[in-house]
Amino acid sequence: MKIQIGVVMGSSSDWDTMQHAIHILQQFGVAHEARVVSAHRMPDDMFAYAEAAVGRGLKAIIAGAGGAAHLPGMLAAKTTLPVLGVPVPSRHLSGVDSLHSIVQMPKGVPVATFAIGAAGAANAALFAVAMLANNDPTLRAKLEAFRAEQTEVARGMTLPPVL
Repeated sequence: MKIQIGVVMGSSSDWDTMQHAIHILQQFGVAHEARVVSAHRMPDDMFAYAEAAVGRGLKAIIAGAGGAAHLPGMLAAKTTLPVLGVPVPSRHLSGVDSLHSIVQMPKGVPVATFAIGAAGAANAALFAVAMLANNDPTLRAKLEAFRAEQTEVARGMTLPPVL
């Protein structure tokens, strides 16, 4: 199966967050790859990844980064593919620094930015699935079933008694 979604992160320490994107892509059967591509420690590799992405058949890149979080923006600067940015929680600022870095892209170089942490990684993957589902009725049916299941889970929730 041809890889459709690239999942990249600035460091292996970002895996705790970014594995949630991989889990969603696996759940939907979307072909993907996961790599460390650091904007600061391996910029040439990062540029090569972005520049080759379209030719390799990728449809989007999910990029997670913490701290200065330049990875999503720098990828977006080098490819016309949608880049979905995931702020990874940082030790000192809890990922707020990452969020601000990713969301503050200049006009003309967009990065879709998601929530800090695991929820953001999962939602970035779900967003990628939704984009692919526009042209894939089977994937669309899986996404509709997933959302219906979420609805049923929410409807089945009960609250504890008042203390």
